[in-house]
Amino acid sequence: MASDTHRNGSFSSSLGFVLACVGSAVGLGNIWLFPYRLGQYGGAAFLIPYLFFVFLFGWVGLSAEFGIGRLARTGTLGAYAYCFKARGREKTGGALGWIPLMGSLGIAIGYAIIVGWVVRSAAGAVTGALLSEPDFFSQATGSFGSLPWHIIVVAVVCLLLLLGAAGSIEKASKIMMPLFFVLFLVVAVRVGFLPGAAEGYRFLFVPDWSALADPYTWVMAMGQAFFSLSITGSGMIVYGAYLNKDADIPGAALRTALFDTCAALLSALAIMPAVFSFGIDPSAGPSLLFITLPGIFAQMPLGRVFAVVFFVSVIFAGLTSLINMFEAVCESWQHKFKLSRTAAVLLCGGIVLAVGVFLEAEPLVGSWMDFITIVVVPIGAMLGAIAVYYVLGWPTIRRELELGRTKPLSPLFGPCAKYLYVPLTILILVLGFVFHGIG
Repeated sequence: MASDTHRNGSFSSSLGFVLACVGSAVGLGNIWLFPYRLGQYGGAAFLIPYLFFVFLFGWVGLSAEFGIGRLARTGTLGAYAYCFKARGREKTGGALGWIPLMGSLGIAIGYAIIVGWVVRSAAGAVTGALLSEPDFFSQATGSFGSLPWHIIVVAVVCLLLLLGAAGSIEKASKIMMPLFFVLFLVVAVRVGFLPGAAEGYRFLFVPDWSALADPYTWVMAMGQAFFSLSITGSGMIVYGAYLNKDADIPGAALRTALFDTCAALLSALAIMPAVFSFGIDPSAGPSLLFITLPGIFAQMPLGRVFAVVFFVSVIFAGLTSLINMFEAVCESWQHKFKLSRTAAVLLCGGIVLAVGVFLEAEPLVGSWMDFITIVVVPIGAMLGAIAVYYVLGWPTIRRELELGRTKPLSPLFGPCAKYLYVPLTILILVLGFVFHGIG
């Protein structure tokens, strides 16, 4: 029987838990990929499959990860061992758990580099260099081009986690996530007054219903929804381990999905009207964030101020995601190897930095992130879905998910989880290979 409390503490409120999960889910993919995909694949029509998949993956996918974490009262490695113990294969589960855990560590390595670029850009916005030096981004993305900023990012995350686990994560999320929404809203309101901004709104929200007949639209909507919610078979499990038994897990999962969707839409409203206002190609990826947008801010009245606001808000999104990736790894190493909190955090930070410094060049970190997100993370997410709903079994996880609720789960929950969600995780893995990434 798992202990009722985790040695790393617990979230003190449902709001704190949801904000921490939203912080993990809201990342750079919301900012540099969702706005482009929304417009490219049918505008408002794209939202129909996207919202369907967000609801499905949030409802049964996030719930599964939160539920097994709370049931096992531990993160990735212990949770997989717990699932397979029900079949007499505890060691097999513990071994398989390393795959999603390495996904979290791998993303953390690449993400720390990219967030370092964001911090450098914020500093450049303050000094004005970001808006006045055309080669600012190319200087940042060469070999060892952003080492000081990279070190700062890893050090800040480690410091926050050394101050505590669940409590520190909750406090940081309660500050950073509301600020993210407020600052992005400020930018979104400002760009709405730019000449020609209406073209950006048309790109985003005028529906092209013919796109719904294109299977590619559904594939991209599914991939965007899946990866946006940070379903990795690892990160959300550890947050579930810090959740009290009186919390309504499916309700918290849906609230997380709702806020993550709001963040994605707010990013679109802050970016695309400005892109169209200045007649720039609405491309996706790092170039949108680090080249296109600084060029736009340079042409705006008070552009330097809004550049600072924008990049500071992106820092908050990046740091809260990194905190989750680090925490997934640290908690598992504490559990598996009986390490102290300090030793686990410093070991994780050391590995992230030691590997990351050799990947700072943009082509290298791009290839690294492609491998992690196309291969490792989807395999981990698939293993997590199978482990919870088939190995552990629906009756067991159902009992956990109904704790803290005033009403029983919908009778559709189990069939949707077993016969729709789990096969879709397998499909996402296959389609990732076919299309060289869908999220």
